[in-house]
Amino acid sequence: MKTNISIHFLGAASTVTGSKYLIELAGKKILIDCGLFQGLKELRLLNWQPLPFDASTLDAVILTHGHLDHVGYLPLLVKQGFKGKIHATGPTIEIARLILLDSAKIQEEDAERANRFGYSKHHPAKPLYTAKEAEAVFHLFQVQTIDNWIKLSDLFTFRFRYNGHIVGATFIELKAADKLLVFSGDIGRQEDPLLFAPQKPEKADVVFIESTYGGRIHPANPETRLAEVIQQAATRNGTIIIPVFAVERAQLLMFYIWKLKNEGLIPDLPVYMDSPMGKEVLQIFGKHQSWHKLSPSEAKQIRREIRVVGKPEETQKLAVSNQPKIILAASGMATGGRVLTYFEHYLGQKSATILMVGYQGEGTRGRALLDGAKEVKMHGKFWDVHATCTLVEGLSAHADQEELIDWLSGLTKNPEKLFIVHGERESSEALKTKLEQVYGYHCIIPELTDCYTLSVTIPDDEKAVQA
Repeated sequence: MKTNISIHFLGAASTVTGSKYLIELAGKKILIDCGLFQGLKELRLLNWQPLPFDASTLDAVILTHGHLDHVGYLPLLVKQGFKGKIHATGPTIEIARLILLDSAKIQEEDAERANRFGYSKHHPAKPLYTAKEAEAVFHLFQVQTIDNWIKLSDLFTFRFRYNGHIVGATFIELKAADKLLVFSGDIGRQEDPLLFAPQKPEKADVVFIESTYGGRIHPANPETRLAEVIQQAATRNGTIIIPVFAVERAQLLMFYIWKLKNEGLIPDLPVYMDSPMGKEVLQIFGKHQSWHKLSPSEAKQIRREIRVVGKPEETQKLAVSNQPKIILAASGMATGGRVLTYFEHYLGQKSATILMVGYQGEGTRGRALLDGAKEVKMHGKFWDVHATCTLVEGLSAHADQEELIDWLSGLTKNPEKLFIVHGERESSEALKTKLEQVYGYHCIIPELTDCYTLSVTIPDDEKAVQA
């Protein structure tokens, strides 16, 4: 029997964040990823809108990995009535728990601060979701291993495959009737100091490929550039603040800084990681040794070298200290978190350095600082910028254009459809041009809320199930 699969792009379409892809077939609904929008205000406002379908009719969610822009909408999905299983690898579930609780805590604190100081137009200001609502997600998590096919129904089967990027990250192969859909998630680097090279798909009728760095080639030797920037910053005798994502980027920076200090390539400044979640992620690394290259001995040495800041009062004390130091603090795009406390104290100091080490989305404070903003808005007021703001490229956990193209090199035939997602328009267009040149693919860059259909055949023995 011939019928159609419907593919709905509910996020990460012509934008980097908010990953959500709804797959419908014969009355069954599967959601791939369930992330929050970040960056531009018009995107963030979408987080407050209900999904354009009844969440109670959704059969399952499958997660590629645990970053906020892939899991952060889950509490709202549950709040809207979802009661099915959320499938992910063990490390992804552990990371998602941390991410969701941290996200809820930040939102609760932001709402409380807005109400206390009266800078919100909402009376009262409310968090997008609470810690209790985040915790309501946890009992729905279903741990799955990689490389094993999992049957969801007579029409849907899937498996996870290793993808680098962060611990637990995968790409998804979803069999829908007689078609194979491949969702790249976020693809990692081929030569990552901490993680193994991503696997590659061999077959696909439909591909969804990320394009965060679709128009860029990462420079070689980022470790050397990092050492140079830290050396230059140290000559100003001020504090170096590095906004980091608590998952993977923080651990990578800790590894590099520990290594550079041991080799005498950077000054022996005290190093602090102000992210309790970052400490817990190190523990997740320890529990899942097969997912990464970091040895237990190296992890122990890194923890001994870098001091973890736990309590908020420790953050405040460290923020007012005039001692030259290096501080790693979330969030990576400076959209929230403890890094803002340090910004309040150090953005106005000429001796300070703000060191960006990853992608800075459109509309984020990180992007504004790199674009030369003379002031940024935080907590309802504007703060002057006199600190030196710089970027070290090549430390991203995302594949660059060459690596994205190589990731597709294992396909034995051209897919029927290839959707370029999870990228700003310019990056997606650049990747589209290159893929058409290299492989001759017909590529589609979908917009938010677009829907595409694909013809499939349901075998005879499953017709009765649908009747």
